[in-house]
Amino acid sequence: MRGKSRINRSIVKKYQLDIGDFMFYENYVVAEIKAGKAIDYDNAVEMLRLAKMHFNNATPFVYISNRKNSYSFNPTAHFKTAQMFPNLKGFAAVVYDIINEDIAVLEQNFLSKPVKIFKNLNDAINWVEELIVMD
Repeated sequence: MRGKSRINRSIVKKYQLDIGDFMFYENYVVAEIKAGKAIDYDNAVEMLRLAKMHFNNATPFVYISNRKNSYSFNPTAHFKTAQMFPNLKGFAAVVYDIINEDIAVLEQNFLSKPVKIFKNLNDAINWVEELIVMD
């Protein structure tokens, strides 16, 4: 059994956008993109604005993609977003099938931050704690 969590796991705010649901916590955001969406930099601007509002350039955070649904993503958008968030410590992908796992592995090539793939959300959050506490 794990000891007391060293990060706050209480939700701060949830947003329902056209592209999906975004749950913001003190040091991470959990994104659940809607099925069939095609995500690129342009339609992610609202989510990026919310992330900037919540985390500024100071609060260390991790982006968790909880891939419950199948959607497409232009991974080159990571090049622009990484520059916007110097406090971004890593990306986690939670996958529920082999296809999404393969896609997450491919996307790792476009990321300069630590990336890890998980089979459940709780393990991804535990990893957030490791990254944030190590910082």
